[in-house]
Amino acid sequence: MEEDPVESPDVVASVSVDLPTDTAFALFTDGIDRWWPKRNSFSRGTAAFIGLTEARGWYETGGDGETLGWGAALAWQPPQRLLLAWQISPDTQPWSPEPDPAKASEVEVRFLPIEPGRTQVKVLHDGFERHGPGGAGMAAGMASPMGWPALLEAYRVVAEREAGAPAATPE
Repeated sequence: MEEDPVESPDVVASVSVDLPTDTAFALFTDGIDRWWPKRNSFSRGTAAFIGLTEARGWYETGGDGETLGWGAALAWQPPQRLLLAWQISPDTQPWSPEPDPAKASEVEVRFLPIEPGRTQVKVLHDGFERHGPGGAGMAAGMASPMGWPALLEAYRVVAEREAGAPAATPE
């Protein structure tokens, strides 16, 4: 008899920025290359470009011109919500692309207005059990200070520059 897989915990992280929701959404998507750390790519710092579009999902183009997908855009609802597949395999170190979409976890990003000109960006990353035995380790990595909290801090720093004024610290 096969045992039910143990579900990995969800990872939740958020940050507040001094940008209206439409601008916060655009920075997260169209502007991802300006804030996503290049070291957090399959190219390990040599990525020439990191992109995120409704049609292509998120991806990177290496310095050698090779494009590697990170996962599809499953829902694209500007300026309130994104739902992205995380087609990254924890079975190798460093992590590598996962060609099977059935083995992808999901990243939901919500853009919640706090007050005019201020937005909370909330990330919920779940479904790590789909990655198999390495999913729990991936969840732990994305929940660690170097996971989603660090990624949202990088986003906040660029948002602060865009807004021209200090933004709040991560929540």
